[in-house]
Amino acid sequence: MPLQRVRFVEGVPEVFRASLQDIRRELEVPAEFPPEVTAAALEAAKHPRLPELDRTAIEFVTIDPPDSMDLDQALHIERAGDGYTVHYAIADVAAFVQAGDPIDQEARRRGETLYAPDKRTPLHPPELSEAAASLLPDQVRPTVLWTITVDAAGEGTDVRCERALVKSRAKLNYAAVQKDLDAGTAPESLQLLREVGKLREQRELDRGGVNLPIPDQEVVTSNHGWGLEFRAPLPVEGWNAQISLLTGMAAASLMTQGGIGVLRTLPESHDDLRRKLGSTAKALGIDWPEDATYAEFIHGLDPKVPAHAAMLAACTVLFRGAGYTAFDGSVPDQPEHAAMKSTYAHVTAPLRRLVDRWASEICVALSAGAEVPAWVRESMDEIPKIMDEAGRRANAYERSIVSMVEAGLVADQVGAEFDGVITDVDQKDTGRGIVVLTKHAIEGRVTGQSLPLGQQVRVKLVEADIAKRTVAFELS
Repeated sequence: MPLQRVRFVEGVPEVFRASLQDIRRELEVPAEFPPEVTAAALEAAKHPRLPELDRTAIEFVTIDPPDSMDLDQALHIERAGDGYTVHYAIADVAAFVQAGDPIDQEARRRGETLYAPDKRTPLHPPELSEAAASLLPDQVRPTVLWTITVDAAGEGTDVRCERALVKSRAKLNYAAVQKDLDAGTAPESLQLLREVGKLREQRELDRGGVNLPIPDQEVVTSNHGWGLEFRAPLPVEGWNAQISLLTGMAAASLMTQGGIGVLRTLPESHDDLRRKLGSTAKALGIDWPEDATYAEFIHGLDPKVPAHAAMLAACTVLFRGAGYTAFDGSVPDQPEHAAMKSTYAHVTAPLRRLVDRWASEICVALSAGAEVPAWVRESMDEIPKIMDEAGRRANAYERSIVSMVEAGLVADQVGAEFDGVITDVDQKDTGRGIVVLTKHAIEGRVTGQSLPLGQQVRVKLVEADIAKRTVAFELS
């Protein structure tokens, strides 16, 4: 499920620090790496297993937030007739980590990198994830290199996955790339990123798929106190994400054809979700025509509009229930990711997500017509369980942080009244439900007699507790 991130523009206020520590303690978020893991990472950094294939002549670049150091992906796109060749180099964690070693064992305990406004809890020691294995500029690195042929309509038609040495030419950030693209000064590879990205977005819409451009929540301070704003993703972030999705779909195709893999799957959503999201749209003043599908509605939202950004954040509920399905032999009965309307696998973020190492090993072997490594096959049943548990913790972490911030934003307004819309009602007790405030897009528990689902209401704030991370209202 896409995660909604909270960022404090001017640092984390002191009032939230204790609550953040409480959240980490409750969810058993890992602390520092054990000394033996750090020692193993330092040793592994000195002796990576390097591939023979040299692709350092390809002019790769990375595109990430400016403060990122764990660089998983490097990109280069070129024209090929009336289509394109996409080169996508992914950090090869397996060049440094072996199954069963201290780094691997700790990574299996963690599952994925966790994010909070005041710190990042990495999957792998920074000696690897931010240094030796990261695709930093002007450094030769071992990678899993995806070479994908894309036709003039944006459809992937062929894929090759192999280990190769690459060298990134530059560490770029989204804002600078977008500026260069808008000014017409970006190099050809990045101009082709825009072309391919737009084609892939249209392909997504045509098949009824959804890829949420999740806005970050930013807490800003002013003379009037704290405020919560949404930062809309730049267009280039969406185009870059489309290359990752293209690669994940190519990986899934390799796996389903090869009869072994780990897919990211999601069942179809049910009518109750449509009803709840419809109520949220009403609360935010957004029209959702009865004949519009999820995909059509979501593709019509503009993350630069605050109400639309809040709606996109609410739509992350569509991705709840996503999981990992491993198979060795027959392809599962339900192999698709319902939101994407396609089969899909995670392979592009191995520095930050454990399962990508497994999926990459499978794809390298299948692409070469070789045997899948024994350690992968032996742990196929284990990896979905590890990732599902890690995903539950990551989602709980993000939700707790959002709830903490929402409580903080209205903590001094207990007793005040607000306009809102009832977005959910307890089926067993119609006097209990959820309300979304129209002005603040804050969600909280609400009580009253026979709550009117989907209707505009006036509510009084009766509780806003940062420590408990709760916001509660009652009908006025």
